[in-house]
Amino acid sequence: MAEDEVKRALGGDKRRRPILRWAVALSFLGALGLGAHQALLHPQTPLPAAWNPTQPLRVADSFTPVTAWKLRRAASDLDACLAALDGAAAFARREDFEQSEQCHIRGRINLSGVGDASIAALDTRCAIGLRMAMWERHSLQPAARDLLDADVNRIAQIGSYNCRALRTTAGNTSRMSTHATANAIDIAGFTFSDGQQITLLNDWDTGGAKAEFLRRARDGACDWFNLTLSPDYNILHADHFHLQSTGWGLCR
Repeated sequence: MAEDEVKRALGGDKRRRPILRWAVALSFLGALGLGAHQALLHPQTPLPAAWNPTQPLRVADSFTPVTAWKLRRAASDLDACLAALDGAAAFARREDFEQSEQCHIRGRINLSGVGDASIAALDTRCAIGLRMAMWERHSLQPAARDLLDADVNRIAQIGSYNCRALRTTAGNTSRMSTHATANAIDIAGFTFSDGQQITLLNDWDTGGAKAEFLRRARDGACDWFNLTLSPDYNILHADHFHLQSTGWGLCR
């Protein structure tokens, strides 16, 4: 074979090698993707439900890197929200309430308890109930047991739906409050299994285990709500947590 022909043959092999490498890589990625798909969707998958993004949210599942994503997905879909809340809260589905385009409760439930804690019954949105259930299970009860050696058995609420404008330290504004669509709930305090009570108004600045519990409660709420305001935010919140299903992640 002539020298030029040899060079052309070797050059052709070199040109084909990247194509072959890409073909092998794509085949490997395809097999990997198929395996991952089977691992996620197979009825006998070894992946625990709490880690499986294809499985619906369960309040009792342990916290994992996909929990927050599952919560957002469930909170944004009424059927998924009601399914996740079933067995994790005391509630009843209600017909949507429409006072006006600005004031309404869509995805309405009557909530009277989450987990092991009762709540004075109120009408709110399913998304608020679901976030409350996650807060009670994964934040409030662990903090109460760690700091107070007791369980939370009642959560004191001071409202969810309220057709009103947003209040600020400078006065009312023209913007409607998130309470006007029941996208928020205000929490004033807690009662425990040993009979003691803690309120934000009386115990936020006292120091000790009670104040530490309230701060753990606030910090935990930030994991489950899209906006959390406490007495650290301003004087309007001196006596309650404002917990909001919508928002941009403010935690103060």
